[in-house]
Amino acid sequence: MRSSETKLNIFKNVTLGGGAAISWYAVSAAWMPEQSGTIVPAIGGIAIAALLPTYLGARRARYVNDRQSLALGQRIDVLNDHAIVNVVDRDTKLVEVNDRFVEATGFSREELIGTSMHDLYRDDEGTLAEEIHANLKSGKGWNGETPIRRKDGSAIYTHTTVRPIYDLDGTWIGSISARTDVTETHELLASRDIAQVMDEMKDDVWIVDCDLMAATYMNKVALGRLGIRRATGEVVPLGNLRSVAGVGSIITTCRDMRATGADNAQFETEFCGKPFHISVTRLKVGTLKGRFMVLMSDMSKRVAEEQRKSDFISTVSHELRSPLTSIKGAMGLLLSRAAGQLPDKAVSMLEIAHRNADRLVLIINDILDLEKIAAGRMEFDRRDVNLTDLVEETKNANTTMHHQFSVRVENTSGTDPVWINTDPNRIIQVLNNFLSNACKFSRPGSTVRILLEDHGDSVRVAVKDQGEGIPIKDQHKIFERFADMQNSNRSVKGGTGLGLSICKAIVEGLGGTIGFETTEGMGTTFYFVLPKRETWRESLVADNIVKMRNAS
Repeated sequence: MRSSETKLNIFKNVTLGGGAAISWYAVSAAWMPEQSGTIVPAIGGIAIAALLPTYLGARRARYVNDRQSLALGQRIDVLNDHAIVNVVDRDTKLVEVNDRFVEATGFSREELIGTSMHDLYRDDEGTLAEEIHANLKSGKGWNGETPIRRKDGSAIYTHTTVRPIYDLDGTWIGSISARTDVTETHELLASRDIAQVMDEMKDDVWIVDCDLMAATYMNKVALGRLGIRRATGEVVPLGNLRSVAGVGSIITTCRDMRATGADNAQFETEFCGKPFHISVTRLKVGTLKGRFMVLMSDMSKRVAEEQRKSDFISTVSHELRSPLTSIKGAMGLLLSRAAGQLPDKAVSMLEIAHRNADRLVLIINDILDLEKIAAGRMEFDRRDVNLTDLVEETKNANTTMHHQFSVRVENTSGTDPVWINTDPNRIIQVLNNFLSNACKFSRPGSTVRILLEDHGDSVRVAVKDQGEGIPIKDQHKIFERFADMQNSNRSVKGGTGLGLSICKAIVEGLGGTIGFETTEGMGTTFYFVLPKRETWRESLVADNIVKMRNAS
C-alpha cells in the first residue's frame, strides 16, 4: 500500500449489508486497491456539506494520483476531527462510529456497534427516523436537526447531513452521517425564549448558582421588589441580600438540595414583609449541577381571603351551634317519652332527625376546632400522662365501634409506662379518629392493631387496619378538609371529612408530626410522633441528682 493510502486509514474496515467490506473514507476501489467496497463520507454543517459533490464525483474516478489521494486524506482528517461521524447498514444498525461520536453520546464503541440508529434518536413517534430512512431508500440525502439520546438520558442536538452508500453494482447498502453538535446553541435559544416568558410572569423568579452563591437571573418583578437595577448578564450576590427576610431560607434550601441531590423543595416564609410560597427546582439543562430556579408567589391576597372565609365560617358556626343544641335536646326529650308515648312511625322519623342533628353539631364543633387552631387560639392543657394507659383507655372506649363494624382491636403496645408531657384530651381525640377510621374501612372479621413505641426522645403511636388501602390518586389530599376520597362513603360510614385535618392540626400544635403508610388492597397505618417534653418526674430525678452531687 502506498503511503498516501495509509494516511487514509482512519477507521477500521467495516462490513455493510451484502458482505461488502469497506472503509468509511474510501471513494473508489482505485484509491484503496485492497478494499472491495465503496463509501462516501458525509460532513455535518453547511461548510463541510459543500465537499460532498466532490466526493460523489470522485467515486466514479478509476485512478487517482498520489498527490490527490494525499489531499483527500488530509481533508478527511479534518472531517474526522470536526464532525461526529457514523456509518449504518440498510437496517439502520451502526457498523462504525468515530471517536467524536463516542465522546458525544457517552456510550462505548462496543455498546454502539450493532445498535439501531433509530433507537438513539429522541423521537418518540419515530417520524424523524422514518423520514430519513425514506429519503435514503429513494436515493436522496437528508439534512436537518437531530436530537440524539445520550447514555445518561440527556440529549444532544446535532445538525446532520446523511448520504446513502452504494456498492459497485449501484445497490443501496447503507448510509453515512456527519453531525455538528449544536446543543449549546439550542440551549441558548431555549434559554432566551424562557427568559422572555419569565420576565412577563407576575411571580418572582430567580436562577441561583450555588457555586457563585449568586442569582444569575432575576425577572422584572423580582428586581423591582428588591429595588435592584442590574445590567444584562450581571449577577446578584446572595450575600448582599441576607438582610432581606426569607433570603437565608432560600440559600439554606439550595445548599441542602445540592448536598442531598433532591430535585424539588417547597416551603412558606416571610419575604420582604409579606407571606410567600417558595418553590425551588433543580435545573438539569446543561452541564452545571448547582443551579436552581426559585419561584416565589406572594400569598398576601390568598391569606387575607382565607382569613375572611374563616371568620365568616366561624361566625356562622357559632350562630348555628346554640339553636341546634336546643333542637337536639328537644328531640332527645321526645324520644325519651318525656311528652308521652309516640307512634312508632313518629319515633322512627325523630331518630333520623336526631342522628342528623348529631352530625351537624359534630361538623360545627370540628369547624370551630379548626378555626381555633388556624388562628392560634386553641389552648392545650399539657400535663404528665402515661401514654400506655391513655392508649388502652381509648381502645376500651371504642368497643361499640368494634362491634358495629365486626372487627377486632388489639393493643400490642405492652404494659410498660411511657410518660409524656402533653394534652391527654387532644391525644384521645386523635386516637379516636384513627380507630374510628380503621374500624370503618377494615374488612369485617379483620384485626385493627394499635402500637405504641418509645424512641427515647420521642414516642410513636400507630393504628394499622386491614382495609383496601388509600388509592394513589387520593393520597396527596388525605389531610385536606372535606377531601373526597374514592372509597369514603360518608353517608354509610359516617364522618364529617374534617377528622384527619383536625388531627394534623392538633399533632402539629403539640410539636409533633403525623403521617400514614398504605398499600392498596393491603391496608393503611396512620401514626403520629410526639417529642417527649420533660415531665415533672424527670425534672424531679434531675434535681435529686444535682443535690446528691452537691452534697458529695
